[in-house]
Amino acid sequence: MIAFTYSGQGSQQPGMGAPWSDHPSWELVDEASEAAGRDVTHLLLAADADELRETRNAQLATFVTSMVILDAVERLGIDAAGHAGHSLGEYSALTASGALAFEDAVTLVVERGEAMQVAVQEPEGTMAAVLGLDDSSVEEACSAVDGDVWVANYNAPGQVVIAGDPEAVAAAGQEAKDRGAKRATTLEVSGAFHTPFMSPARDRLSEAINRTDIRMPEGVVVANVDATAHQNPATWRALMNAQLCSPVRWAQSLETLGLAGFTTFVELGPGSVLTGLVKRTIKGATRLTVNTPDHLDSLLDELAAPAMAEADGEAVEGEHLFATDRMVVSPATGVFTPVADIGPGQVVAAGALLGHIGTTEVYSSFAGEFMGWLAVDTERVTASKPIAWLRAQ
Repeated sequence: MIAFTYSGQGSQQPGMGAPWSDHPSWELVDEASEAAGRDVTHLLLAADADELRETRNAQLATFVTSMVILDAVERLGIDAAGHAGHSLGEYSALTASGALAFEDAVTLVVERGEAMQVAVQEPEGTMAAVLGLDDSSVEEACSAVDGDVWVANYNAPGQVVIAGDPEAVAAAGQEAKDRGAKRATTLEVSGAFHTPFMSPARDRLSEAINRTDIRMPEGVVVANVDATAHQNPATWRALMNAQLCSPVRWAQSLETLGLAGFTTFVELGPGSVLTGLVKRTIKGATRLTVNTPDHLDSLLDELAAPAMAEADGEAVEGEHLFATDRMVVSPATGVFTPVADIGPGQVVAAGALLGHIGTTEVYSSFAGEFMGWLAVDTERVTASKPIAWLRAQ
């Protein structure tokens, strides 16, 4: 099974949108600018490293880039049964799964970035990566020193990030090295993210989250806070409220997906850090990254190629994405209403009416076996959002 992972803050880089500017999925950038009330095109094409380093800019630019890439991948007919995002990337995962509408997610990401931008000003905080030491030993190192320092990210086995007061972080880093860590390296960040230092940002963001419509996600979405998959919208609301002050349990989240049967992990976003963390955490997993249009062909080739394995002396076809799978995307933005007489297993003819987006009729552009709806009845969808899954015959 395929899981999409979504990059977090820190993956941004100047000009990261340039490779996508001529792709049809770029239309999402204009929609994001309208929802955010900001010039997202500028962030993706013209902003320099210093401008992008600001939390308010980094988060919005990274989220929109991930959504452009997701849209491009879905236009190929590729979908995932599982989703997980690192910190900010969790908003991408929830949007990809249908739990958040795109415009609502943009609004939340803007509010998150602004709130965190303010929160890093007081008290001063920093973060450091501790390498080569197990989780419990890093936790013990934090507890052994005076001052405010906590584990902020469990990124992979032997790779843990601590955060808090700069002096306490330095002391905990030294304590970790005394306990056997290979090194403790201070990170170039503006604050102590995912610690109690983010309480002011959490309180501000919570107001926005509580005003936002959250739906039941499609497929498996694993939360940062507890590394567990959830479906209940009320639970997701509570988790989103808790996320800013709770550690990111990324390694545990990957393990949850691995235990659920996911074997292929595709990172969608401007970075490739998560792809490397999969390598360290899930041995034998297929790891792919999509952050330029050139990667789309590679993705198709990799997923469409049958994996051959030996079983009882015979070659058997392994798990792969069937190249015949296709997604019908929305031709417009509006409320989706499917026709009532189409169900799983039914053969749909090319040109068949599938439903309506407002007053716009939605037709299938190819014939195939109907596998399922990807949009919920009465859901508001945006143009180019996948709404139905067919398997061409």
